[in-house]
Amino acid sequence: MLEYLESLPLVDHHCHGVLGRDLDRTEFEESLTEAETSGPPGVSMFDTQVGFALRRWCPPVLDLDPHAEPGEYLARRAELGAAEVNRRFLAAAGLDALYVDTGYSPEAILDPPELGRLAGAPAHEIVRLEAIAEGVAADGVEAARFADEVRARLDDRIDAGGAAGAKSIAAYRAGLELAGERPPDAEAARAAGRLMRAAEESGTAPRVCDEVLHRFLVWCAVDAGLPVQFHVGYGDADADLRRGDPLLLTGLLRAMDPVPAMLLHNYPFHRHAGYLAQVLPNVYVDAGLATNGLGHRSPALIAELLELAPFGKVLYSSDAYGLAELYHLGALLFRRGLAGFLAGGVEDGAWTAADAERVAGLVASGNARRVYGR
Repeated sequence: MLEYLESLPLVDHHCHGVLGRDLDRTEFEESLTEAETSGPPGVSMFDTQVGFALRRWCPPVLDLDPHAEPGEYLARRAELGAAEVNRRFLAAAGLDALYVDTGYSPEAILDPPELGRLAGAPAHEIVRLEAIAEGVAADGVEAARFADEVRARLDDRIDAGGAAGAKSIAAYRAGLELAGERPPDAEAARAAGRLMRAAEESGTAPRVCDEVLHRFLVWCAVDAGLPVQFHVGYGDADADLRRGDPLLLTGLLRAMDPVPAMLLHNYPFHRHAGYLAQVLPNVYVDAGLATNGLGHRSPALIAELLELAPFGKVLYSSDAYGLAELYHLGALLFRRGLAGFLAGGVEDGAWTAADAERVAGLVASGNARRVYGR
């Protein structure tokens, strides 16, 4: 089963750019954690599940033995240079397409065309909704025109670059308890006015963190016919995990139907996400980000996600950001975890080998192709 999955290219339906420059050890370790820093002195991110998984599986791509020591690994990485490292790991991931969230770039990262070139696969943009709204607010558009301008700019992104989907980061800002009702433009205008006044008074860039605006933005994407990705659960330190349970989205997910809702990451709420994928026809799930974070334990995560989620509604994603290693590591760990799950079912007589291969094809790429239509 593993050999078969290794022969299947993956569609990575949620990922980000990678850094095009060389990194020192501190920067590298910071890229292995969702925390703001890599930790206090004496605590290394190499001594974590993701750190050990990286040392086990990534050194051979750089012509080193598995389990290379961190110093040796980083020296070899520096010797090859960022461009060659990125090329090797993107190619090693074995991707057939990438869907790239372009909304987070605190520093220069490779854009979708460059990622696609390195991976040897088409790269499609996923538009971050809050970034569009914040751009409209920063440009001083009158609150009364805010709703129309957001819709126009979203349409422009779709027309110009062929955006394949949209993404909401409400989980980071207001939490996922978003009402199912569509907010009227007048209500969105009042919320936009509050957003612009707060930015002016604080002297900072606009930051969408209003439930009404997050909900308005989701409906903009729904009206445009775009699959909508939602960050769920595990993420950066500024997320309030208590408000990241996808069950809080149930009303909005029902109201969005039949537009696809893509629940990203989901850990530690992956069983809740699997339930929603089973009972709501427009809900799809993945185990991105946490697959890397759990390392050796990632097969348990994949098996638990698949307890309830229909196999035709599970997708692959890496959520790779910053380090090209995370593209390769995410793909490898996912293939191994899914292969073990499917092979175990064949061995127990739960399904046939032919069934297992068919399901592998669905999860590897078929489901994403069907949902995104490309």
